[in-house]
Amino acid sequence: MMKKLIKFSAIPVLAVAFSAPALATPKSYVVDPTHSFANFSYTHMGLSEQESRFDGTSGTIVYDAAAKTGAVNVEIDTTSVDTGSDALDEHLRGADFFDSSKHPKATYKSTRIVFKGDTPVAVEGNLTIKGTTKPVTMTIDSFSAKEHPMKRKDALGAKAHMKIKRSDFGLSKFVPAVSDDVLITIRVEAVAE
Repeated sequence: MMKKLIKFSAIPVLAVAFSAPALATPKSYVVDPTHSFANFSYTHMGLSEQESRFDGTSGTIVYDAAAKTGAVNVEIDTTSVDTGSDALDEHLRGADFFDSSKHPKATYKSTRIVFKGDTPVAVEGNLTIKGTTKPVTMTIDSFSAKEHPMKRKDALGAKAHMKIKRSDFGLSKFVPAVSDDVLITIRVEAVAE
């Protein structure tokens, strides 16, 4: 009788266990450097808006849609600055600006992902340029999570922007003739590990 009671009392427990949805787990993604880059734009002499880019962007993203959490860790290679002018690129790599020989990487590390409904809309985190770290919020302009059509793995795609004052990061040369306000835009694709 006792064996029958144990057998029947286990059935509801197993039924609940199998009917409960599987717990979501965070998934890690690696930034695809061939489809990811950062742009920066600023005003030059009050005459024109200049836009340049960094050719080297790498990092990782952790994303959990069910829990509405995640993490962003992006590295930008400051030696890869590309303005279209070799002379200007060299100047920007020098001590007046990025000082790339001492600070070859700029980094952005999230502290929190902000969701609106099921969609991530902003990333709060810390930006480090030239050895100086400041809290900066990135606004997410577009976001996509789906299977990569060629790699057949889960993938993420996003475009986000942040506004900074370059003087906050030790990049104040020629302010205000060259604007202190800089818009940084990051476009990224990342594929699941």
